[in-house]
Amino acid sequence: MPMLDVYIPAGAIDPEAERILMDELTSILMRAEGADPSNAFVRQISWVFLHRPQVFVGGATPDKPHYRVIAGVPEGQLNGAAKKQQLISEVTDAIVRAEGSGDQNAHHRVWVFPLEIPDGHWGASGGVQGLADILAAAIGDADKARQVAEHRIAKSRQERGIRTA
Repeated sequence: MPMLDVYIPAGAIDPEAERILMDELTSILMRAEGADPSNAFVRQISWVFLHRPQVFVGGATPDKPHYRVIAGVPEGQLNGAAKKQQLISEVTDAIVRAEGSGDQNAHHRVWVFPLEIPDGHWGASGGVQGLADILAAAIGDADKARQVAEHRIAKSRQERGIRTA
């Protein structure tokens, strides 16, 4: 379900610490979505793409590494400002720990963007996968998945001020 795009400049984090970080970020996002990080099926569909950008700040190369994380999830999976805030905080803290620089201002160099993909726009296995489809595969109960998906999507749209018919 979750899809992480993690942007870490080459050499910014020790390779072993980075490997541990990718696992930790996956678990953080799974929990934010309400999934059990020990669920083997959900872990299998939780992907991280690690990017090695060259970063410029104000048009110049910064003296310390800067990080960006885009946490993409199906619409309805990150309802509520508190859930998004917790996700941002936990991801930021994990990256700062992994960097291990001791820089008290390191959190200012981490930007996290929770991104909900509108229902009907998540493509996998050669087709469109709605939240109900994804939840059904994860929990094995299509009726319950449909009910949960409808509720979560309606709540997400309500929070964003989108009217539904």
